Amino acid sequence: MTNIAGSFPDVIAVVPAAGIGSRMLSECPKQYLTIGTQTILEHSIASLLAHPAVTRVIVALSPEDVQFQQLAIAGDARITTVTGGYQRADSVLAGLNAAGRTEWVLVHDAARPCLHADDLARLLAIAPRSRVGGILAAPVRDTMKRAEPGNAAIAHTVDREALWHALTPQFFPLELLRSCLLRALNEGATITDEASALEYCGYHPELVVGRSDNIKVTRPEDLALAAFYLTQLNN
Repeated sequence: MTNIAGSFPDVIAVVPAAGIGSRMLSECPKQYLTIGTQTILEHSIASLLAHPAVTRVIVALSPEDVQFQQLAIAGDARITTVTGGYQRADSVLAGLNAAGRTEWVLVHDAARPCLHADDLARLLAIAPRSRVGGILAAPVRDTMKRAEPGNAAIAHTVDREALWHALTPQFFPLELLRSCLLRALNEGATITDEASALEYCGYHPELVVGRSDNIKVTRPEDLALAAFYLTQLNN
């Protein structure tokens, strides 16, 4: 089904938000920390719903979550929740299973609040020509070092020429993503993002150049940086 925007299919977004964010050293999960008047999670969801092709957002929550329903955004009819799992892949699968018969799905990190509208539009634009999907990613600019196993010493410098930072959203045909996640989990593969499940099954998702300010809030110092980037996006 084609969205009223004309050139994009209808898209359902899945936001895995069942994590506890232990590296933030905070009393609440990192997605519920605030930047301005909204939580990180609210910023992340709003960036998806700003595009007319995104007709629904499914948020996968921890069974113990008591905070989401207190948010103003919880009353948005376009947002539904499901119970997530211990692993990210389990939460994403729960979201996919609730997505119905839509063809394409976005998966976006709950703690990645600085998604730019142009990046999202550029990622969605691959749908008419792709059968595999793709991800937002940024070319590595820093010198990369590999450490010695079990030792904080440099083993060697890694060639950065073909290295990319994987970002989100990641955008795939729903049934392809579901089948790859299920196979990878059943076979005990290490799945760090959705693209890695497709890679495990022999597919090669497209790399769509995204902005490097699309950061994931992981550590305490990231919060101030995200707040700065959001200020720039909103000006």
